[in-house]
Amino acid sequence: MAASSDSVEKITGALEESLSGLGFEVHPLKVGWYNAVLPPSLALSYPDDTLAVVVFSTPSMFEKAFLPFLEGQAFQGVSDPIDQCVRQTVSSCFPGQQVEVIYDYELMPSRRPRFLAQTAAHVSGGAFYYQQSDIIEPPWTDRKMFGVCVHPRFGGWFAIRALLVFADVRGGSDMLQPLPVDCVPSREGRIKLLEAFNLHWQDWSYRDIVPPVETYSQRQRDYFSCPPSERFALLRSWDLIKDTQQACVYVCV
Repeated sequence: MAASSDSVEKITGALEESLSGLGFEVHPLKVGWYNAVLPPSLALSYPDDTLAVVVFSTPSMFEKAFLPFLEGQAFQGVSDPIDQCVRQTVSSCFPGQQVEVIYDYELMPSRRPRFLAQTAAHVSGGAFYYQQSDIIEPPWTDRKMFGVCVHPRFGGWFAIRALLVFADVRGGSDMLQPLPVDCVPSREGRIKLLEAFNLHWQDWSYRDIVPPVETYSQRQRDYFSCPPSERFALLRSWDLIKDTQQACVYVCV
């Protein structure tokens, strides 16, 4: 069905009502905005005006959603607990609707991600995706520098978790593409950002490239700083996972 901007706002408003209190943000987009900046091999197989929504986790998600998820013993011990928490939380938001949910950790048989999370974040206007191509005369001639998204309020203290595609909803002509906020407008700032992200990512300094309104709590930093193979033991030491539960904890930010 074709949807007016009011209808799109109802859908995104319902998602926001369900998710914002748990530390998530939602940003709507048209599939065509995403496909327009990618080669056909990476395009989503939907009409250009199909409504999609990209879901971010903000710093408060850890305390508002993840820890209660573990405390409620909802963790099943067969995959990463953060991924399980996000999947359970997001999938409960649209009963009865035809929605394809693509999570950030999902891969195609070719081992490519099922969607390019940072591209989706950029075209939705939710975060600016800074790449080497955004720098005039980049100083690196001998290496590829990977890009990174910066949120206008949280800097690098957020994560892109999922893309929801509402297969039977069409955004109308009054649904206009927003531009992401250019938080790092200078060449020097962009060089500093990409070098911090690519060369010193362990110290997390790239996340503070703009002053954030909120960052990860110390407990959350402890969790994500912990080697993946040791995260189960850490959660058990916090009495959030029982000895009878088995975990397979992967890299997650």
